Amino acid sequence: MYAQILGIRSPWKVAEVKLALAVGEVSVFVERDQTIPMTCPKCGATAPGYDTRQRKWRHLDTCQYKTMLVADVPRVQCPEHGVVTVEVPWAEPGSGFTALFEALVIDWLKEATISAVSRQMNLSWNAIDGIMARAVARGLARRENEAPKHLGIDETSFRKRHDYVTVVSDQEQGHVIHVALGRNKKDLTDYYDSLSEEQKAGIESVSMDMWSAYINATLAKIPDASRKIAFDKFHVAKYLGEAVDKVRREEHKVLLKQDCKDLSGTKHVWLTNPVNMSDKQWRWFRDLRESSLKTARAWALKEAAMGLWHYVRRPWVVKAWKKWLAWAVRCRLQPMKKVAKTIKEHLWGILNAILLKVTNGPAESINSRIKTIKVRSRGFRNKERFRNAIYFHLGGLKLYPEGIMR
Repeated sequence: MYAQILGIRSPWKVAEVKLALAVGEVSVFVERDQTIPMTCPKCGATAPGYDTRQRKWRHLDTCQYKTMLVADVPRVQCPEHGVVTVEVPWAEPGSGFTALFEALVIDWLKEATISAVSRQMNLSWNAIDGIMARAVARGLARRENEAPKHLGIDETSFRKRHDYVTVVSDQEQGHVIHVALGRNKKDLTDYYDSLSEEQKAGIESVSMDMWSAYINATLAKIPDASRKIAFDKFHVAKYLGEAVDKVRREEHKVLLKQDCKDLSGTKHVWLTNPVNMSDKQWRWFRDLRESSLKTARAWALKEAAMGLWHYVRRPWVVKAWKKWLAWAVRCRLQPMKKVAKTIKEHLWGILNAILLKVTNGPAESINSRIKTIKVRSRGFRNKERFRNAIYFHLGGLKLYPEGIMR
């Protein structure tokens, strides 16, 4: 029975099964047929035996009993690779668990945190973390030589105090394809260096925010990058929204000194899309936006900019943005003029985003899911483990040991 459920075949066989009721453990002893020649696991050449070492692997429980596989694993002396350990069919090298047990843990890790799985499986936190790390390493090693056409680049916080990691995603597949442990130019350059010239030439768009390190790395490594870098509408809207709020706060302080409370309690209404307002909110807001308030002028500028993303021809969109920039420069609202300067400097990338019809929305979605992983795990102390968690949940990797199908 154990030979069947473990899938053990020649040259291995189940020699004995012992039940220790007192400790609630089943031990399955597996032996190798000594008459069958041994081979080097690296090159496959026949090699003489060197010695044996007893090893144990945790397997799926038998009813309520903890089950362990025990075997004397031989080592061979290969002329080319020296003394190496023979591989066993029920577990991967370096693991103290059978492939089926690791697959069960991987299934649980998709649903719960490492701490929760360690409690349920009655294993140490480090043991569960090791299974996750091996799964990610397997998945990355199996990943085919991908050639993504549309990249999304975003940063996500590791911890407070501006400690970030860089996340590169495939916009079409929705998978994380690279995680760098920083957000400097070199962190993104290292990823580009891992691509072939053909892969780099095949990239059609790179959606990102206006972070100079990402821009410079892409311009340096991707052919014709000045026509492929796209600055996302979400980030432009964010800058404009922050400017509107700054105008509101400055004006509100002045009005309060004059005993005027027209802007009291209006913070969120200026930042809400009118499409999402209720009838009551809209009637209240309509009077505000038609007033002579400086905040109303700032809001009008923001909304006008958000209406410039539907163009399909370059001459028309260039003309429209130049007209908007002229209006923004003359508006006499310092926060809006500052954002207008930023937009003017990065207008080439904004035009690319409009004409290529790309958005950083998929990358933002991934960033949101990363935050969920971080909250569920109650944060991470180690960046390597943080990266493993991102790859595990969002990398689209084949995580299971060889021969295990889900």
